[in-house]
Amino acid sequence: MKDYRNPSFQERVGRAAEAKQKAIDALKARPVPDEATLAARREAAEARAAAQAEKRAAVLAAKAEAEAATPATRRARAGSNRL
Repeated sequence: MKDYRNPSFQERVGRAAEAKQKAIDALKARPVPDEATLAARREAAEARAAAQAEKRAAVLAAKAEAEAATPATRRARAGSNRL
């Protein structure tokens, strides 16, 4: 059975440098996306942002409408309870 040996500082630094270089090499090995792919991604992101903005505007409009209707509803209920 091997005895567990704590690695020295130099060994840890060396292993960290190897891991860093391996990660850099993996990133460099990735293929570069072409312009058509990038343009499609940009268009999809813009469409998503537009849809979110439209949804947000609809929700805000619904809240504003509900707040505007609330006092009128309270007055109508108060008037019907007085009978």
